[in-house]
Amino acid sequence: MAKLIYSAITSLDGYVEDADGHFEWAAPDEEVHAYVNNLERPIGTYLYGRRMYETMVYWETVTDPSPVSQDYATVWQAAEKVVYSRTLEAVSSERTRIERDFDPAVVQRLKESTDADISVGGAELGGQALKANLVDECHLFLTPVLVGGGKSVFPADLHTRLDLVDEHHFRSGVVHLHYRTSS
Repeated sequence: MAKLIYSAITSLDGYVEDADGHFEWAAPDEEVHAYVNNLERPIGTYLYGRRMYETMVYWETVTDPSPVSQDYATVWQAAEKVVYSRTLEAVSSERTRIERDFDPAVVQRLKESTDADISVGGAELGGQALKANLVDECHLFLTPVLVGGGKSVFPADLHTRLDLVDEHHFRSGVVHLHYRTSS
């Protein structure tokens, strides 16, 4: 059975984007990006909301020649993508389909029917998956910046116990925290 993994790059005060919707402060350096690449390598399917998909589709036609970017593009392009959106009419990446509604029962069946792990991206969709008790692990990359408000990495009304599995510190001050959800 696959694990459902929620991953996010977040400010130290818990936001994935600031009050103006910006997140350029979250761009990983080469060391962090290489680490993310290795975490993402086993992912067989990405679950995205529309906005996260529109951000991530960059990797379909990336022009950055750096080896770490090319490596991530290869990882991303190889995976299936499911975009949950009521407004998106078409996708612009291979191996991608649109679903109009997030259905926890369908995601549970996907987990049970595949061996490759599944990643849920985006705070809103991640929050829905957490509330439905579908998430098995969380990977948080705490960036040493305070943005003072914006979109929270977790929903305000979520109460879930997390067990720390591992942590990793980077030269840039970013800290990766790997949690397993408690049953």
